[in-house]
Amino acid sequence: MSELDQARVKELLDYDEVSGLFRWRKLTSNRAKIGAVAGGITKGGYLRISLDNHSFAAHRLAWFYTHGVMPPAQIDHINGVRTDNRIANLRLASHSENMHNSRPRNPASGLKGAYLYKKRLAAGHQRPWTSSIFKDRMRIHLGYFATAEEAHAAYGKAAAELHGQFARTV
Repeated sequence: MSELDQARVKELLDYDEVSGLFRWRKLTSNRAKIGAVAGGITKGGYLRISLDNHSFAAHRLAWFYTHGVMPPAQIDHINGVRTDNRIANLRLASHSENMHNSRPRNPASGLKGAYLYKKRLAAGHQRPWTSSIFKDRMRIHLGYFATAEEAHAAYGKAAAELHGQFARTV
């Protein structure tokens, strides 16, 4: 929204950089009280705040409140907690960098980068676990492994090399 400026945000909200919380300074409706924590959590787990009939992600507002410009790219929560909007926990990121810092989604192992290759398991292979990693939209196969922990270790090593500060292995 081009009409929103930092002065307007600061007129309506107080932001605590230590807690990452926004509190209402001035009310624009009768649904909240001055001093109350602003916003609500979405189905995706992010905090959103409505200002002047527009909804904003609280992490983007925190960046705007602190730096005076809306972030040009995505904002990454360094610790992976979507409601932790402390400015020290936020950094600019590309979509790819943001995805590198995501949590594991593999229910079989619970370990990021470790996947059970069911065809190899059914065929009785000694190394039924596989691991791969993405870099610049390209999948890099890291090999086959006897255990999920070995596959995860290979992923962790590759993530550190390829993704640097955005690498997340847990």
